[in-house]
Amino acid sequence: MKIIKSVVAAAIMSVMATGAFAQVESTDPIKLTTHDWTGQLVTTKIMGEVLKKAGYNVEYVQADYIAQFAGLKTGDLHVAMEIWETTGREAMDEATATGKVVNLGETGMQAIEEWWYPTYMEEQCPGLPDWKALNACAEKFSTPETAPLGRYLGGPVTWGGFDDERVKALKMDFEVVHAGTDAALFAELESAYQRKAPIVMWLYSPHWAPAKYDGKFIKFPPYSAECYNDASVGMNPDAAYDCGKPTGPIWKVAWAGVEKKWPGAAAAIKKFNINNDEMGAMVSAIDLDKKSTDDVVAKWMADNEARWSTWIKK
Repeated sequence: MKIIKSVVAAAIMSVMATGAFAQVESTDPIKLTTHDWTGQLVTTKIMGEVLKKAGYNVEYVQADYIAQFAGLKTGDLHVAMEIWETTGREAMDEATATGKVVNLGETGMQAIEEWWYPTYMEEQCPGLPDWKALNACAEKFSTPETAPLGRYLGGPVTWGGFDDERVKALKMDFEVVHAGTDAALFAELESAYQRKAPIVMWLYSPHWAPAKYDGKFIKFPPYSAECYNDASVGMNPDAAYDCGKPTGPIWKVAWAGVEKKWPGAAAAIKKFNINNDEMGAMVSAIDLDKKSTDDVVAKWMADNEARWSTWIKK
């Protein structure tokens, strides 16, 4: 009996030492979704490692950025750490309107995703960054595969963004060509920039690229929700998406059951907060300095223990 009591006492002390005893409501795995860009992997791994420190069982699940909402509604997936105002707002609003998905607040990062060009292209295409000037110079952005149409290098098709619809709605002489991966997108930028070759492409912030490369975002007609949802609004009365992309927060969302099953974890996720500069530096360390995601996250955890420990403190 003494041995059993000693084992139980040791187990309780071990759990209390990790902070898990008071906070872990279920040992079932909390499934955090991962996607195909570096920053999202960093955000998700930071949150996951913080939850592990609190004693939670965490599982990382690869999922499509937009299609993941089907799994979040059913509870097959639990938490998505980055839904960008720029490309994910419609899907997020649809999901939260069902009551099966909840918005857990802002990450602290502010999103910009838009067409971007290197500043050296202004010599070849006067009038930039105005979208009409870009369209007038479309052939200068062409490739053998798209000529005489200009080529717009978009992000992976799973990212959304309505670029194909935008080109059609604004009657632009461009063809949208989607990069296969985040890495391929920026490899092509690096190659073009070194050669001062023509390129207009999807660029986003927070990221290291806007700091490394001298360039500007294209100025489209201003975004409005009506422009996206009502064809009669905007320059083309017969088509939606005849405007630029929205800007704004990057959000955290979860299956509605998370707050009931793991209330302590939900509270921690709500407190998660980092800024664009922090994220840009971490993505740069991974993409440019070739450090591993795990090492970069571990360094952030070590440097910011006083901060993240408050997220899991009762």
